[in-house]
Amino acid sequence: MSSAAENGDAAPGKQNEEKTYKKTASSAIKGAIQLGIGYTVGNLTSKPERDVLMQDFYVVESVFLPSEGSNLTPAHHYPDFRFKTYAPLAFRYFRELFGIKPDDYLYSICSEPLIELSNPGASGSLFFVTSDDEFIIKTVQHKEAEFLQKLLPGYYMNLNQNPRTLLPKFYGLYCMQSGGINIRIVVMNNVLPRSMRMHFTYDLKGSTYKRRASRKEREKSNPTFKDLDFLQDMHEGLYFDTETYNALMKTLQRDCRVLESFKIMDYSLLLGIHILDHSLKDKEEESSQNVPDPKRPGMQKVLYSTAMESIQGPGKSGDGIIAENPDTMGGIPAKSHKGEKLLLFMGIIDILQSYRLMKKLEHSWKALVYDGDTVSVHRPSFYADRFLKFMNSRVFKKIQALKASPSKKRCNSIAALKATSQEIVSSVSQEWKDEKRDLLTEGQSFSSLDEEALGSRHRPDLVPSTPSLFEAASLTTTISSSSLYVSEHYAHDRTTLYSNSKGLPSSSTFTLEEGTIYLTAEPNALEMQDDNASVLDVYL
Repeated sequence: MSSAAENGDAAPGKQNEEKTYKKTASSAIKGAIQLGIGYTVGNLTSKPERDVLMQDFYVVESVFLPSEGSNLTPAHHYPDFRFKTYAPLAFRYFRELFGIKPDDYLYSICSEPLIELSNPGASGSLFFVTSDDEFIIKTVQHKEAEFLQKLLPGYYMNLNQNPRTLLPKFYGLYCMQSGGINIRIVVMNNVLPRSMRMHFTYDLKGSTYKRRASRKEREKSNPTFKDLDFLQDMHEGLYFDTETYNALMKTLQRDCRVLESFKIMDYSLLLGIHILDHSLKDKEEESSQNVPDPKRPGMQKVLYSTAMESIQGPGKSGDGIIAENPDTMGGIPAKSHKGEKLLLFMGIIDILQSYRLMKKLEHSWKALVYDGDTVSVHRPSFYADRFLKFMNSRVFKKIQALKASPSKKRCNSIAALKATSQEIVSSVSQEWKDEKRDLLTEGQSFSSLDEEALGSRHRPDLVPSTPSLFEAASLTTTISSSSLYVSEHYAHDRTTLYSNSKGLPSSSTFTLEEGTIYLTAEPNALEMQDDNASVLDVYL
């Protein structure tokens, strides 16, 4: 599990208990890694730049490094070994895509001793982190290395389409051969920076079967918890603003569909939670660990490597947050159900698990004993849907807009009333104008309109006056509610605010008295012949 790589504890004080991998001491592995990568990357700089071709994904270069040295390789105090580099030109393109210069790559890996991390998983892999916290180096099994090599063309296509992804960023695949033993390693991005203390770390799959951290894991200084632990500790989930939530879920959906197309399953979301409210206590410790190296050329950061850069496109608010506050280390701002301010660091890990025969047999056996839908091993399409559903409904949530309190409603009721009245006025005025235009279009003369509107007065020299807007309201009482409704006993069969006759009211009055709003239209001569009064009461 690569989750160990990003959150494990460095163990510098355990020199007497040096780990071994395939009967090889970890110190020998670290030394061989630095020597081999130093030679191959340096040798690659002499090759001219060109486009990546299909055959480049299947090229394997090999060099022998004897302990006494040679014309091409330096002497060293490790056993003789052969170092293989897979698809060197393709991985050079990947590094360039993420803005990693050859000098920076060599400086990060080869300038200082690699730091070994503890492993909470059962895979038995070794994990190393570079001294500048940029890269993770993990030992992988033969089948995983073989699967990654087959995955490279599709991985290349996906990175070209969208370099902003939560999927692992692979920067190199190598193999060290010594004494008939093959040790394969992969270089990836570091999801959880050591310079930022993670108060909680979770490995989430969306599964519930045996997804609780063991007692041995809980005893560690920085344990990695699992799904059931998250549901217990963060039962309300983690809250984001709308834009960040949408960007995160869109990125997860896109990445899961890519993994499903490659028939990949059993991957996890590695989630590190830093509580900003506790950062003051840890400030001295963090600052002592996060000391910049003035010797490093350019001090260039890897592009698209932070959590915020992985989900946000250029020009969005996330980039502004990082620029304004570099202490966030690219974390995604969020809040807990307790209102605590958080920084989240995350990435999808363990993607080198293909749903092949052994995984199918494992799922079939577990499905017979347990609920098949709860186990982690499952077909890729179901696994992706369950993973996304768990993240969307149980882990990540959107902050809902808070409703105004009654006191705020009371204070804002006058402003709301004015806004509502203006909308009513504008709509009624527009309807009056539309009706007037329709009448003129029908060819009806002004004189006929006068006769119809003025009845027996017969004033052909007058044109019907344009109705005035509502007059100023006299407010005499406090409004305690913002909801309006129309009194039904004034409505009858009318569907508009004015008379059904073709005449238009000459003036209107809008008043508020004793908690009641009266909307009164003064009738003209034709309306006075109508028995129904043109009065509209609107109650609060």
